[in-house]
Amino acid sequence: MQTRKKYLFLTFLASWLLLFFFGGDKLRRFAFFSGRKAEVRRNWPHWTDRSLLQSFAEPEELQSDGDPSLPSPQERRAARLSVYKNSGCRMETCFDFSRCEKHGFKVFTYPRERDQPLSESYSKILASIERSRYYTPDPAAACLFVLSIDTLDRDHLSGQYVRNVDEKIRGFPLWNGGRNHLIFNLYSGTWPNYTEDLGFDIGQAILAKASFYTQNFRPGFDISIPLFSKDHPQRGGEKGWLYQDSIPPKKKYLLVFKGKRYLTGIGSGTRNALHHIHNGKDIVSLTTCKHGKDWEKHKDTRCDKDNIDYEKFDYQELLHNSTFCIVPRGRRLGSFRFLEALQAACIPVLLSDGWELPFAEAIDWGKAAVVGNERLLLQIPSAIRCIHPERVLAFQQQTQFLWDAYFSSVDKIHLPGLWQIIKDRLLPHRSRSRFLWNTLPGGLLALPDFSTHLGDFPFYYLQHGRTLPAPAEHSQLSACHSTSPLLPFSGSSPSEKFTAFIRAISPAGTLSQPILRLIQAVSASQYCAQILVLWSCEKPPPPSGKWPQTTVPLTIIQGSGKLSDRFFPYTAIQTDAVLSLDEHTSLSTSEVDFAFVVWRSFPERIVGFPTLSHFWDPEQQHWGYTSKWTNELSIVLTAAAFYHRYYHSLFTEYLPAGLRELVDGLAACEDILMNVLVAAVTKLPPIKVTQRKQQKESVPQQVGRGDGDAGTPPAGERSPSPPRSPPAKVKGTAGAAGGRRFSQRQDCLDQLADWFGYMPLVSSQLRLDPVLFKDQVSVLRKKYPRLEKP
Repeated sequence: MQTRKKYLFLTFLASWLLLFFFGGDKLRRFAFFSGRKAEVRRNWPHWTDRSLLQSFAEPEELQSDGDPSLPSPQERRAARLSVYKNSGCRMETCFDFSRCEKHGFKVFTYPRERDQPLSESYSKILASIERSRYYTPDPAAACLFVLSIDTLDRDHLSGQYVRNVDEKIRGFPLWNGGRNHLIFNLYSGTWPNYTEDLGFDIGQAILAKASFYTQNFRPGFDISIPLFSKDHPQRGGEKGWLYQDSIPPKKKYLLVFKGKRYLTGIGSGTRNALHHIHNGKDIVSLTTCKHGKDWEKHKDTRCDKDNIDYEKFDYQELLHNSTFCIVPRGRRLGSFRFLEALQAACIPVLLSDGWELPFAEAIDWGKAAVVGNERLLLQIPSAIRCIHPERVLAFQQQTQFLWDAYFSSVDKIHLPGLWQIIKDRLLPHRSRSRFLWNTLPGGLLALPDFSTHLGDFPFYYLQHGRTLPAPAEHSQLSACHSTSPLLPFSGSSPSEKFTAFIRAISPAGTLSQPILRLIQAVSASQYCAQILVLWSCEKPPPPSGKWPQTTVPLTIIQGSGKLSDRFFPYTAIQTDAVLSLDEHTSLSTSEVDFAFVVWRSFPERIVGFPTLSHFWDPEQQHWGYTSKWTNELSIVLTAAAFYHRYYHSLFTEYLPAGLRELVDGLAACEDILMNVLVAAVTKLPPIKVTQRKQQKESVPQQVGRGDGDAGTPPAGERSPSPPRSPPAKVKGTAGAAGGRRFSQRQDCLDQLADWFGYMPLVSSQLRLDPVLFKDQVSVLRKKYPRLEKP
């Protein structure tokens, strides 16, 4: 028994000796042994070559777990739960789909109270909603509700902070716990932590927020939006800075940054480290400590030199002359320089860990931005140097596309992009593909109600034979020369037939000789599939026996008399190509055939005969047009023009009702609006084709038609004239009627430019003629000999 106790004692003693020998250093750190936990210091190693190593931190600094002003994980969780009490919300659980079934996707904005202040940015958002095609003044017909309370700035130190929001929204009878509501926010939290605390419970509302943290983002429910300034334009917006002659893609500087450096608080770590990559040659990273009232109290040894270097460079010049722009986080995850870099075609290099990028649900940012890691800052220069120039140019082109399509104005950010994402969630089987969102002309202009097949749109025919990169996540800083997998994309060609669409408005209600000749000439075309006549007269159309016999089907459609009727998406139109005609247009079969062959090569454009040219009148300070024969053109009148039938759907469903009402109220405006729409979509001018030089027939005056409707401009306006000067006025009765049309078209141009925010029309000096046209060769060698006959 004694021996047994002796062995147990020896075993226990050996165990304690081993424990103290191998783990004594760790045991001495416990307060249980020292009794002075707060005074314990870590024993950092003493290097033998310490004099050769630069000291970056003292042991006292390493003892601290971080900036004391930063929130702890527990504080962040508490702030998150205070805002996102319904963190499990999804469209299926927190959205009432039944409200959208009867009246479709309609948006209602709460009435504004007189004494309720609104920021400039929130006023722009509400104005965008109320002028959109989705707006409804009837809350019973609404699918989505937007508060009139300004919730953009939720920093309680800001002068635009609205107090007692919780009490106000709970008093709204339509609030219903936030269900089917959309709340906007640009700034959340305040000094020093800048948490995402909004100061009120959003309930089951969808949150459209800038600087969205991924841990707080509810996928498929919330929407991340970009941070934009109060000076961001309401509509239109400035164009991007990348021009066609910007080759090679690499510029004077490879990588630049110029901005504030925070000395304390959240966001200071990333910006304080940017000076490590500055070389003063092709990488310029400039920071300043001069911000805030008490910056001098916290300034460090670098501040004076940084402030001097900061003043040596102009920010706009750096944007213009740099290939990549660093976009680090600020106090919040997002910053204004993100949109500034996009506009400048300066590829954003994002250093904002945890940022849910704007519209990432639809936009593939891997094609336009490089997403870095804040902890791997020193790897960024070598990583971006590895990017091939071809890919750099592709990045720059994508930045310009995204800027123009989704971010150049408040209307584009909050009107189409936001609404279309929510609308796609409601009808996932008819939602836009990621390809449509990230390819010209953009997801907003590809209506899924028209088709979900790419070959049905006029924009993607030229993709035939190309290979497209597979959808990828954001471009990461990885190995050089990495490539994305390629997916084959088989394009298609537009249909080989067209539909002739003739608008008849004769007040007599009978068939005139011009329309009979027009039907005969068009039906004789080898490419004509059918003829549709839009009967817009008060009297009923003649019986079928009065219409000419044709080799193709002829259908009469009863119109309502509105000018916008001619661009309604009629189901009777079965072909991709539409030949729009007026009843008094004079065309030959050869002209029709050649114009259709040209259109098949340019299916996204308007191809036709009579043309106009717009100009800016600096004296009168408004837009004007001229139908004089000049070297420039920007409008092809739809009195004789080919275009894709998809533009009927865009005209009726994409444009707001106010523009269609404008067309119906102003004569001779519908063809201008169609040209403006196509130019805004394609960024390309129309194409004029050859027509016979013959006089226009004498026809009764028509309401809503302008000069040169039927084939050629009037004889009095044939003399060439510079397109930037106003046309001469014509005297007499006909001149008075022409003057009214001229005035209405000018008014139309001004109002359309005001609505779009810019003038979308693009001028061109191109006219396409057949091979051997007007050449002194035998007529037998020419494909369209009748074009040259008087």
